[in-house]
Amino acid sequence: MNDILQSAVRADAVTVRYGRKTAVESASLDVPRGSVCAILGRNGAGKSSLVRCLLGQQKPAAGSITMLGQDVWSHRAELMNRVGVVSEEADAPPLMRVAQLSAFCASLYGHWQQATVDERLARFGIDPRARFGDLSKGQKKQVMLALALASTPELLILDDPTLGLDPVARKSLFEEVISELADRGITVLLTTHDLAGVESIADRVAIMRDGRIVIDEMVESLKARFRRVRYAQQPVALGSGAMAMRSWGSAGAEAVVSDYDEGWPERFRATDVVPMSLEEIFISVAGETRGAQS
Repeated sequence: MNDILQSAVRADAVTVRYGRKTAVESASLDVPRGSVCAILGRNGAGKSSLVRCLLGQQKPAAGSITMLGQDVWSHRAELMNRVGVVSEEADAPPLMRVAQLSAFCASLYGHWQQATVDERLARFGIDPRARFGDLSKGQKKQVMLALALASTPELLILDDPTLGLDPVARKSLFEEVISELADRGITVLLTTHDLAGVESIADRVAIMRDGRIVIDEMVESLKARFRRVRYAQQPVALGSGAMAMRSWGSAGAEAVVSDYDEGWPERFRATDVVPMSLEEIFISVAGETRGAQS
């Protein structure tokens, strides 16, 4: 029970099916309170299906999910008053003005901070009198983000938040918004394809491949154990830590190692060891998929 209370989100062996198609298979995830956790995966890896289950929008075929210590399916109405959500596709009545949309949302939450909305809209350069349908795709996402923050959430869930945002807006979201929320102890869970942006702000990453979560760990420990290793000649044996041989020939050999330690170069006669970025690790782990439904 204490583990559940210490977790903002906890998924145990969640499986999602669409007819005979399995989109998520026995996925387990633990998002500690106060952390920034990124769910990464190629298109079709199962991220969106998992997020819908985490929000109580879809009941999984198997497994259980708790959010802020409560079962998300049976307590969804109560939990959504404590959770801010920015969906992948920003959606609202196109003729509604931004100020009207804000007033409507304010009536739904018990702890609404209109000053937060006004501050974010001013920062994003969005006129509250503008009609939602007249905004660009990026501006719509920024409005939804401002509204989500105004509900003073304990947990903020962002589904591909940088989709449609220009570089300046992406920088604002990652460096200002998410970092600020983390500093205040608010938990952030996001899916994203912007690996360079998320690397500097995420505490933890979960990588999905073919509907399964194949990695769920702290970013620091993940980057510490992955290396690109080069050899003067193709080694006889790489051990269990070699994820994949990249190339070999007269110029030597190269491999990605997933359980690197300081003794690796000497044991396997490596000539060069290079740290890897989160994006490089993701590419090595995610690889080719079998086309699971998203």
